[in-house]
Amino acid sequence: MAFSPGLLVVAGSFAAFRLLNRELERLVPPPPSARRNRWKWRNIWTSLAHSVLSGGGALAGFCFHPGLSEDLVGTHPPGAHSLVAVSVGYFLEDFVDMLCNQKLHQSWELLFHHSVVIVCFGIAVLLHQYVGFALVALLVEINSIFLHLRQILLMANLVHTTCYRLNSIVNLGTYVVFRIATLTWMARWLFLNRGNVPPATYAVGTVGMAIMTPMNIILLYRLLRSDFFKSSRDVQQEKEQ
Repeated sequence: MAFSPGLLVVAGSFAAFRLLNRELERLVPPPPSARRNRWKWRNIWTSLAHSVLSGGGALAGFCFHPGLSEDLVGTHPPGAHSLVAVSVGYFLEDFVDMLCNQKLHQSWELLFHHSVVIVCFGIAVLLHQYVGFALVALLVEINSIFLHLRQILLMANLVHTTCYRLNSIVNLGTYVVFRIATLTWMARWLFLNRGNVPPATYAVGTVGMAIMTPMNIILLYRLLRSDFFKSSRDVQQEKEQ
C-alpha cells in the first residue's frame, strides 16, 4: 500500500493535541477544587477542543453539502478527510494520555471506545473511502461538547448553579439528537447498504456499531441518574473519579 498523506495529518494532530494538553494548565488554570487532579483537568479541556473542532467541522460539512448522505462511501466534502485524520490523531493522543495517567480499571471503557474509533476512522483515512460515514460519526462530538463542559463544571464545584442545570438540559437534548439518533441512522445505513460494502469493512462497521450502541445507552442511563435523579453521593463519586 502506498504511503498515505493522511498519516502525516494524523501525526501532526497527535503532536498538536499533545502540545495543547501540556500548555492548558497555563492557559486555563484549574480552580482550587480541581487541583488534586490536574491531569484530568487538562485532559477534559483537550477533549473539549477536539469536540468543538470535529463536531463543528462535521456539522458544517453536512450543512454546506446536504446531498452527502446519498453516498457515504466514495464522496465527501473538501477537508473532510483531513478532519477525520485529525480526529484519529486526537484519539491516539487521548489513548496514550489515559494509559499513562489513569488506572486501567478507571479508563478501560474509554480505552476500548478509542480503540474501536481509531480502527474504524483509520480505515477511512487509509483507503480514502467511507469518509462521509466517518463524518456522520463525528456529529456525535456535538454532544461531547456538553459532556465535557459538564465534567469541567463538576470539577470546578459548580454543580448547584444555573449554568450546570442549563448545560444538563442541552446535554440531554444533544445526546438524543446527535448521539442516539445519529448512531441509529448509521446502523440503518450500514444494514441497507451491506451489498455495497466489502465484507471485511462491513464486519468492522457492524462490530463497531454493536459495541458503541450499548456503551451509549449505559452512558445515557448514568447521565439521567446523575443529573435528573441524582443524589449527593452520586455527584461526589463522579467528582472523585
